[in-house]
Amino acid sequence: MSVTVRFAPSPTGFLHIGGARTALFNWLFARHHGGKFLLRIEDTDRQRSTQPAIDAIVEGLKWLELHWDGDVVFQFPRAGRHAEVARKLLAEGKAYYCYATPAELEAMRAEQKAKGQSTRYDGRWRDRDRKETPPGVKPVIRLKAPLTGETAVNDRVLGEIKVANAQLDDMVLLRGDGTPTYMHSVVVDDIDMGITHVIRGADHLTNTFRQVQLYNAIGAKAPEFAHIPLIHGPDGAKLSKRHGALGIEAYRDMGYLPEAMRNYLLRLGWAHGDDEIISTEQAIRWFDLDGVGQSPARFDFAKLDSLNGHYIREAPDARLAALARPFLEKALGRPADQHALARVQRGMKGLKQRAKTLVELAEAARFYVAERPLKPDDKAAKLLTPEAKAVLKELAQHLAQLKHWDEQELEQAVRGFAEAKGLGLGKAAQPLRAALTGATASPSLFEVMAVLGRDEALARIQDQAG
Repeated sequence: MSVTVRFAPSPTGFLHIGGARTALFNWLFARHHGGKFLLRIEDTDRQRSTQPAIDAIVEGLKWLELHWDGDVVFQFPRAGRHAEVARKLLAEGKAYYCYATPAELEAMRAEQKAKGQSTRYDGRWRDRDRKETPPGVKPVIRLKAPLTGETAVNDRVLGEIKVANAQLDDMVLLRGDGTPTYMHSVVVDDIDMGITHVIRGADHLTNTFRQVQLYNAIGAKAPEFAHIPLIHGPDGAKLSKRHGALGIEAYRDMGYLPEAMRNYLLRLGWAHGDDEIISTEQAIRWFDLDGVGQSPARFDFAKLDSLNGHYIREAPDARLAALARPFLEKALGRPADQHALARVQRGMKGLKQRAKTLVELAEAARFYVAERPLKPDDKAAKLLTPEAKAVLKELAQHLAQLKHWDEQELEQAVRGFAEAKGLGLGKAAQPLRAALTGATASPSLFEVMAVLGRDEALARIQDQAG
């Protein structure tokens, strides 16, 4: 089966979470079938389309590593082609000029509402004599849609769905100023781009029946359709900003990894047995439309955090250190020293065990890049009593004599010191942690000492011992 799919966002805002999932499903479907994944920017709405929105969409897809095939297709420059198809339909008697004015259409809709009818164009110019055309009115071109029978769609997710043609009206193909409508442009572009499958949100389903009628009028084979369920908040309500309806760049800035986002978005409406953690390679191998459910998916930050934590623990230390750097430098308010950044990478094994986001990872790593003397937080400061400082002073002298500065030697030395002084390990370890990290919680104390290195660790202890 030859497959060509497209992701076709309108650049009127950010790449939101639903759009990102639609892009992912299209990308996976194409990669699974060895087909093409195309990107089309549907910028026909010139008033609302913006370059920043286009940039956000492109950058968002790049961050998610959903790379498209070929060049980006922009819809607006193809307006001439769209108009050409509309005029061909007109010449073939499959479309017609409509001279109804905006005022007439508004009056028509008001009358329909008053009678409790659905508002739809009533076909008043469908078979009217052109001799009756009013002067000074620029006509639109409307599709001459079938009046009887049904339009059926065999949806790959929802199954066969039919709608009576009497419920649909003659949609506008070209406006009075000659510009094509979105509905018309989409069909012409999908035909010209050779799109075989249209995978999009269920909110587009109502458009599909009209578009199928247009395919039939043009004489082109309609693609297969798959309308994927919408995403709701954890409370079942429509997804809003409070639930997570944010631009994909917001998730990047909150410290999520692209592979975690792909895994999470994949599981919003698609399943492979009970598998939760699914690598991109597995997703490409397993993904097909029969795994897409019909019920709305629920967005859950707790699940996203859990997945992200898993991928952070699995990521190479050098990559994590590089990803955490901008978050660290933002928190510091200055560029980080290269030696300090090297400590972060060496200490990544302990740092990444509890972090759920890169923001948390950077926060946990701050003590590695902090400038001396450290300023302990309130809890750590309470541990640094005069008695504790005296212990630290002696301990620093003891540690300075070590031949090898590694975790095993350091642990033996600190335990031996505490035992020789008749102290519990905590009496030495707690103020030692406070002096080294400025906090009461950190990765393994002896790992921290080894990562800091002899000179930095002893200097930090001496700073606090006085």
